Amino acid sequence: MMITGSHIPADRNGIKFYLPDGEIDKNHEQGISAIAQELVDLELPVATDSAKETDGAADAVSLFMDRNKTLLPQSALSGMRVGVYQHSTVARDMLSEILNYYGAEVFDLGRSEVFIPVDTEAVSAQTIAALQQWATELRLDAIVSTDGDGDRPLIADETGTPINGDICGLIAARFLGADAIVTPITSNSGIEALGSHVVRTKVGSPFVIAGMQESLKAHQGVVGFEANGGTLTGSSFPVASGLFEPLPTRDAFLPILAVLATAAATGRALSKLKLDLGLPFTAADRLENFATERSAALMAWLRADDANLERFTAPLGQVSGISELDGLRVTLSNGRIVHFRPSGNAPEMRCYVEAGSAEETAQVLDTGLGLLRGFDAPDRC
Repeated sequence: MMITGSHIPADRNGIKFYLPDGEIDKNHEQGISAIAQELVDLELPVATDSAKETDGAADAVSLFMDRNKTLLPQSALSGMRVGVYQHSTVARDMLSEILNYYGAEVFDLGRSEVFIPVDTEAVSAQTIAALQQWATELRLDAIVSTDGDGDRPLIADETGTPINGDICGLIAARFLGADAIVTPITSNSGIEALGSHVVRTKVGSPFVIAGMQESLKAHQGVVGFEANGGTLTGSSFPVASGLFEPLPTRDAFLPILAVLATAAATGRALSKLKLDLGLPFTAADRLENFATERSAALMAWLRADDANLERFTAPLGQVSGISELDGLRVTLSNGRIVHFRPSGNAPEMRCYVEAGSAEETAQVLDTGLGLLRGFDAPDRC
């Protein structure tokens, strides 16, 4: 069990449970919830004796670092200038160590002893400004970081501009040679066109893990990733120093090392790597303090009548298709995609968009967020 500081404000963080072979799944969650309710109903007294404590942190770090030291040739990142945005992430020292191990020139940046929530799907304007300033002043090839508990990567290119997490996961899957990819519906819609078998799931690593397990019945090399960049391996892969064993839980180090190694091996700047994939332009953001009840009312209203959905999305284009796999993903006749989805772990509403250019995508995202903000206007209730 881990008490975790993740990507959301500290007062909204919680507890994660693990088995020896990876994360718990949805069935485990239901079982734990049922047992917890039974214990509440029994009104058991609070234990007063302290359990014996065992600190396994050093062993865990050693095992994790040994795993990552097998992935690349030791000089793979030689010559690269890489910033590590350390903030308060538990991964900060390990990340600097592994980059040094592979020969990068490492610059430790922005260390904080106060918890800083870093959402890799919705990087704040303040964080982006800091990344861009560091990239320019230090002439960096990349800046990397993770969220608080180290399972979601943040990778910025040589200009300090963050690369979308699904692109980072895709580059990691291609780096490993995966023949099957499992990723949520929120990831870039162009992934299917790049050759691998692709399975789409609801948002959340338990759903990705279930999809990987199913994919292993027909495929040898299975990788999963989320739009936040957290990357999971469902099978083993041959790498520089042996086999990279399955790790069915989100990992930020794999995509970071894979993206940097791909850039180093090809001589391509990180900004060019994402353009080389030829994927649609995407963007995402969230409205914080968007009450769960308000999110539920919005989704119910949009689903209640096609006319409601048409009216709501009219400023963006005409509806040509929808998916309700997770939230409401709307394809428009002008080729745009807008996806509205309530957060699963915070009172937030998320908006994901795709369009034909970076400028158009930014405009669609701004309009989509504006539609969400205005939902509680009297003429829409």
